[in-house]
Amino acid sequence: MTGPILHNYFRSSTSTRLRAALNLKGLDYEYVAHHLLKGEHRSSAYLSINPQGLVPALVLNDGTALIQSLAIIEYLDEVHPEPALLPKAPVDRARVRALAYAVACDIHPLNNLRVLRYIKSAFGADDEATADWFRHWVDETFVPIEAMLAEDKRTGRFCHGDLPGLADTCLYAQVLNNRRFSIDMSRYPTVSRIFEECAAMQEFQQAAPNNQPDAE
Repeated sequence: MTGPILHNYFRSSTSTRLRAALNLKGLDYEYVAHHLLKGEHRSSAYLSINPQGLVPALVLNDGTALIQSLAIIEYLDEVHPEPALLPKAPVDRARVRALAYAVACDIHPLNNLRVLRYIKSAFGADDEATADWFRHWVDETFVPIEAMLAEDKRTGRFCHGDLPGLADTCLYAQVLNNRRFSIDMSRYPTVSRIFEECAAMQEFQQAAPNNQPDAE
């Protein structure tokens, strides 16, 4: 084995952001797919790796299993510091984390598969109501993110300066996920511009859901 084992699912936005980070670091990994719609992430074998039963998980060469995408990305940044995914100055690191967490903590937990399934089963939400739910929570966070990016001179080609970092991996994955729910991105021009900068890079292209071996 030449690298760690990445347990993930092609369409998972958390998996996409981690794949992008691994690619930006130039790190090889073994790809293991778990089909979320088929419940493969709930198998006893996978639960022994990640008791939460969520993707992604990264199993290191010594067998240590890392979970939670942002924790894994920050681990990678500490162990493989170049190219850096977080800036050096503490105040700038806080800004980048805030942008990343806005996506990872304020949008994703409300819009992931298990939540969307639950509002259908427990509250009878049909497909349109579920899509409205998704679009509402994206808008609640993308409106302030757009302002945070557009009004801060530290925003460059990417979320912070002219090199991609932690916040960009999260933003890229979320915008891709938005497309499944026909979200109008014209309201978020700065977010859209940064997404296009990411999408032009091979490292992000290779992380995209449609380019994964388990893509359907």
